[in-house]
Amino acid sequence: MSLFRPYIIFEKTTKITPEYLKKQGIENLLLDVDNTLTTHDNPLPSPGIPEWIDTMKAAGIGMVIISNNNKERVAPFAAKLGLPFTSMSCKPLPFKYIKGMKMLGGSRKNTAMVGDQIFTDVMGANLSGMKCLMVLAILAEESAGFKFKRRIEKGFIEKYLKQQGGPL
Repeated sequence: MSLFRPYIIFEKTTKITPEYLKKQGIENLLLDVDNTLTTHDNPLPSPGIPEWIDTMKAAGIGMVIISNNNKERVAPFAAKLGLPFTSMSCKPLPFKYIKGMKMLGGSRKNTAMVGDQIFTDVMGANLSGMKCLMVLAILAEESAGFKFKRRIEKGFIEKYLKQQGGPL
């Protein structure tokens, strides 16, 4: 399998259901923040995310936030959702993926990453031996670095969406 290939692509995080996760044998989720649970640098979760988190908790799905952002950004955001977190994760390196999995008492087989970027979230999940449930970015970032990465990712995403028949 390609390091850049997500397991599946969802239109947005809230489209992921406990029923889907249970069918896939997924009991734990590692969650990215920016453009997955909210827009970039937004201190508030996107509409529907708090309810989605509550639904997942009620279904017994373990969750931890893993973010490349600093503690000052991630801690208050995670607190709003009542989730544990790890910051400065150095994604795509697998160390914090493994740490997050262990925080939840999970295994590579029953833990999946939810994120919006091929070169961090997807690649890191694959390097860690986990599935990545990719979501389409909530909002396009404006910085030159992000625009460059998104241009490169676009070809991969279009290819995978065509093979998948569109996002779920």
